[in-house]
Amino acid sequence: MRLLLFALCLLVGCAAPDAEPALLITGGPIITLDPDLRPDVEAVVVVGDRVEAVGSARLLAEDFPHAERYDLAGRTLLPGFVDAHTHVFEFGYDQRKADLTGATTVAAMVERLQTRYPDPAPGQWLIGAGWDEGVWASQGYPDRAALDAAFPDHPVALESLHGFAGFYNAQALATAGVTAETPDPEGGTILRRPDGTPTGVLLTLAQRLVDQHIPPPSDAEIQEAILAGLTTMAAAGVTSVHEAGMPPARAAAFQALADAGRLPVRVYGLLDGNDAPLVDAWLARGPQIDPAAWFTVRGFKVFYDGSLGSRTALLHAPYHDAPDAARPTERISPERVGWLAEQAAERGFQLAVHAIGDAANTRVLDRFEAALATHPNLDHRWRIEHAQVVRPAFYERAAQLGVIASMQPSHAVGDSKWAEDRLGPDRIQHAYAWRTLLDAGVPLVFNSDLPGEPWTPLETLYFAVTRQTLDGTPPAGWYPEQALTVEEALHAITYMGAFSAFQEDQLGSITVGKLADFVELGQDPRTVAPEQLAQVPVVQTWVGGAPR
Repeated sequence: MRLLLFALCLLVGCAAPDAEPALLITGGPIITLDPDLRPDVEAVVVVGDRVEAVGSARLLAEDFPHAERYDLAGRTLLPGFVDAHTHVFEFGYDQRKADLTGATTVAAMVERLQTRYPDPAPGQWLIGAGWDEGVWASQGYPDRAALDAAFPDHPVALESLHGFAGFYNAQALATAGVTAETPDPEGGTILRRPDGTPTGVLLTLAQRLVDQHIPPPSDAEIQEAILAGLTTMAAAGVTSVHEAGMPPARAAAFQALADAGRLPVRVYGLLDGNDAPLVDAWLARGPQIDPAAWFTVRGFKVFYDGSLGSRTALLHAPYHDAPDAARPTERISPERVGWLAEQAAERGFQLAVHAIGDAANTRVLDRFEAALATHPNLDHRWRIEHAQVVRPAFYERAAQLGVIASMQPSHAVGDSKWAEDRLGPDRIQHAYAWRTLLDAGVPLVFNSDLPGEPWTPLETLYFAVTRQTLDGTPPAGWYPEQALTVEEALHAITYMGAFSAFQEDQLGSITVGKLADFVELGQDPRTVAPEQLAQVPVVQTWVGGAPR
């Protein structure tokens, strides 16, 4: 028997006893999420910042007799959550803004701005974020009259929940020189009153007309916002993020924090693929891969179309509810996406493209397929961010190409208020279709796309399993046939997050040799009633074997 246990020890990676100080973790469920190992083990040994051994509590206690002991006391240990699509700077910086989440009247927006800025300095910009462009597009976009009356001497800029619309007052428009004569910019729309004057709402790229006049944060403020965002996420069990669409200043801020050893969690950087000079500079430079995985830059995140809620996503057929109100937006040409794909394939970069509408998803997949035809053996792991509305042929094509669907469970339940209105009863069958994608063999990763909808990993898990809002509606879930099991959803927010960043040899499961990034939960999510998943407490987050 001892020989058999010794052989097992070798298999799971037991080292020479006490070669270095070790930590032995036992006393509760340990879910490895290792695809090649049984899902549960009794114990894990950490040496330094890595997993040294997993397996039998008795055997590991014998092999590491002097190890420090950590008793889970019935709590559950999992690999740390990987949030594979974030906007951490915005998440942290939003703490400085008026919170407009849930505001459905302009009066409510005014009240929240007055609370946030009770005594603004002369000429100070008043900034808010979080009004839901999907809800407002259904009820009718707001007009700036009440903003103008409340804030005649201060420019006001209010970002929408998902960033596809902005709401501005007269002072902000005047500062930017936006008038009735200002033409719509390419890729954007200025909503207008009957007399042609702007209502104050600017869609997609039109926001740049005003936003470029808002004083930018300093380098120190960018770093502070990043740290605030990452620290908040670490407390929720996140041990690694994929920052989507980094412009130069934010990439530099992440690098400075990494160089100073100040990052609380690991960061995988996706650069702004719509920024041509930035793309050219990094294509010439090549990927930056950190062996310790603290800050790796290996991909480009590209915005292709808009959003379904604002009716700016690209659809094959007209919008079902208000086709005349739709303003489909192509933020980059298909030819440019194809060029980027070719360059990424040649120079070792990952490509992640935002595509919401079924036409956008088809066009992006077409460009991926064309580029990969000349690189048939490339381990590309290219991603479509959102893959929200697709055509029936998409599933098999994406599976054959190995294109990752990077999706957000919160978007499905958040959009459920109006998504079927936009698409109609037929197309909605191929929207937010997680189960169909997974069953077709499409690699599926779940993430938050914060800030915006509820973002914590346990909320993401709840949405994935129940297809319900946090208040439990609808009772049976919204198109519940597309829900996943707890085990499938956990895999999508741990191992697949690491896989989608080429980091599955370091992160994503509790496996010998991998980094000791864990989350300790107060309950085992596999045994909790589905309606209670969002309330499972995060007790502690471990990064590199150290509690955070």
